[in-house]
Amino acid sequence: MELERELKIYTGTANRLLAEEVASYVGINLGLGEVKQFSDGETSVNIGESVRGADVFIIQPLCNPVNDNLMELLIYIDAMKRASAARINAVIPYYGYARQDRKMRAREPITAKLVADLLTTAGADRAICMDLHAGQIQGFFNIPVDHLLGIPIIAKYFKQKNISNGVVVSPDLGGVTRARGLAERLHMPLAIIDKRRPRPNVSEIMNVIGDVKGREAILIDDLIDTAGTITQGALKLVRMGAVSVYACCTHPVLSGPAKRRLSNSPIKELVVTNTIPFNNHMRMDKIKILSVASLIGDAILSIHKELSVSKLFE
Repeated sequence: MELERELKIYTGTANRLLAEEVASYVGINLGLGEVKQFSDGETSVNIGESVRGADVFIIQPLCNPVNDNLMELLIYIDAMKRASAARINAVIPYYGYARQDRKMRAREPITAKLVADLLTTAGADRAICMDLHAGQIQGFFNIPVDHLLGIPIIAKYFKQKNISNGVVVSPDLGGVTRARGLAERLHMPLAIIDKRRPRPNVSEIMNVIGDVKGREAILIDDLIDTAGTITQGALKLVRMGAVSVYACCTHPVLSGPAKRRLSNSPIKELVVTNTIPFNNHMRMDKIKILSVASLIGDAILSIHKELSVSKLFE
C-alpha cells in the first residue's frame, strides 16, 4: 500500500510572518530550515530535518531585495531536491520580474520567462503564484502553475462597505480583465483609464472611458510600486466628478516616492494584501492590509490532497 506523503511547509526570509500564518492555518509547524549568509554575501540554506518522500511547499515572495530572495528560493529548491523530497512546490505570493513579460523595444530581455526557467531548472515540480502581472506568464513554465487571485478577498472587503453608487476603474487597458472581475463581484459598472508609459515608472493619463461622475470609484491594480499610476488616476477621476476614490491592489511594492504620493493624493483608502511584508515606515491611516494566508493555505491543502484548486476562485 502506498504511504501518504507528509506535508511540510518551509520559508525563506522574504515574508516569514505570512508563512507562519499559512502554517498555522494548515495546522502544522513551519519546517526546520535556516538561511544564512557567508561573509562575502553568498546564501546558504540548511534543512534541519528529513524531507525524504515529503510533499514540500516553500513560501517565498520575490520582493525587495528581489535578487537575494530569488537566490534563496532557488537554493532552497536545490537543497530539497538533493534531500529527496517527493514533490517540491514553490509558493510565490509575489512573482518578481513579472513586468518584463514581453519585448517592448529591441534588445530587451524577457525576465519573467528567465525566472520561470530558473525555478524549473533548480528542481521545482509546481509553482503557486498570486495575481501575476500578466496571465500569459503561466505559459512560461514547463511545470504546472496554480494562479491564485486576490479579487475574492478584496471584493469581500468592499462588499462590507455597502457602496451604493460605485464604479470599478482599471488604471490601464492591460488591467481590464482584473477590474471586470471585481466589478462583476460587486455588481458595479466598469470604467477604464487610458494611459501611456513613455518610460519605466512614468505614466501619463490620457482619458477616462466610462461614467464616473457622482460615483464612488474603486481603482484596482495587481501591484502599486511608485504609486504614480494610481495617484494620477485618482486625481483624474476626481476631476471627472467622482465623489470619492478608493484604491486596491494585491501586491504593495510601494517603493521610492510612493508614500509621499499616496499621502498627497485624494485616495480615501488603499486596500492591499500581505503577499509582501509591509514596512513600518510605509504605514498610513489610509492603508488597510488584508491577509491571503487562508487562500494560500487552502491551495496548499488542495494540492497536497490532489483536489481541485478552482473552487478557491468562487
